[in-house]
Amino acid sequence: MSKGNIMNTYGRFDIVFEKGLGSKLYDSNGIEYMDFVSGVAVNCLGHSHPAITKAIADQSSELMHISNYYWSKQAVELSEKICYFSDHKSVFFCNSGTEAMECGVKIGRKYGKIKGGADKNIVIYMENSFHGRTMGALSVTGQKKYQEDFMPLIGGTRSAKFNDIEDLKDKMSSEVCAVIIEPIQGEGGINSAAIEYLKQAKELCEKYDALLIFDEIQCGVGRLGTLFAYQKFGVIPDVICMAKGLGGGFPIGAVMTNEKASVLVPGDHGSTFGGNPLACAVSLAVLKELTDGGVVDKVNEKSEYIISKLKDLKEKYPIIEEIKGVGLLLGIKLKVDVKEFSKKCFENKLLAVTAGSDVIRLLPPLNVENDDIDKAMELLEKVLQGYNQNA
Repeated sequence: MSKGNIMNTYGRFDIVFEKGLGSKLYDSNGIEYMDFVSGVAVNCLGHSHPAITKAIADQSSELMHISNYYWSKQAVELSEKICYFSDHKSVFFCNSGTEAMECGVKIGRKYGKIKGGADKNIVIYMENSFHGRTMGALSVTGQKKYQEDFMPLIGGTRSAKFNDIEDLKDKMSSEVCAVIIEPIQGEGGINSAAIEYLKQAKELCEKYDALLIFDEIQCGVGRLGTLFAYQKFGVIPDVICMAKGLGGGFPIGAVMTNEKASVLVPGDHGSTFGGNPLACAVSLAVLKELTDGGVVDKVNEKSEYIISKLKDLKEKYPIIEEIKGVGLLLGIKLKVDVKEFSKKCFENKLLAVTAGSDVIRLLPPLNVENDDIDKAMELLEKVLQGYNQNA
């Protein structure tokens, strides 16, 4: 297929998908693929879910966009629902995870200025983290490969070692306004934060009067078996940045704040499309399915089912070094080139992407059926068998 005039910013697979249903995608020739990427943790209810398609049809026929100079019922209802299920007070709506992180960093900076003046401006982020591609989000991303071509980045940031509380203690000071942590590092390799680490990070933020910001963009919205990732770890952050699964495939991001972090006032921040009626209506439909529909309640059961099968494969195939992750944010640490492994999965009609330098990610829809899990595991084993034969 012609590449058209699209900028060369992605190393795309040579395929055009035209239809999706549940955990399956179909290319332009009608060939079926098992989708365990889910738009990189976006399609939490799979493809063409009736609740989402109905919400889009119903809302788009009435009102799609009005700007934030006016109220919309959908945005109000969505904010109320998000706060009802969380420990937080207010919500800002945007369009993506990167935008959510931009807002989160600005909240941290303003909080610091209120509490300590111009000198309280340091934002601490974790090594190996990933928070987005804009200049602000990139400045708090702990991977040089994403940063080096865009130097100089925004100043006033400081990196700390993930899961190393002594290093974080060394980096904390009265100049710190915020600490940003992914409860599970997605792009960095499916690395889970220790509960004790998060607890002590929270205590340090309270000691130095800084905000604790969780990036739940990939690990939130039910993916860990709780609606919000922080609920899995029992540590309540001051700010939560969300996106991806929040719209089930429709673009929407959000930032939640508690009373302490609710510092923004008119003129501080904005988003032209953020909180539009169509996006909020879709998100409301998604959250209803996840909560009232019981989808989140079944994530742990499905996770155990997949992990048991992955462990069986690990026993049979020595190239598997470790099974990583929580809920349906899972990774397979391999002893072979993961980019090549991902290509071989694709050739065998299984979609799975890399995470970090040595991990393959599995991100099925949260409502994935066991039959589809079985099919995906069969395809995965075919790939593993090919490595065994070449050993």
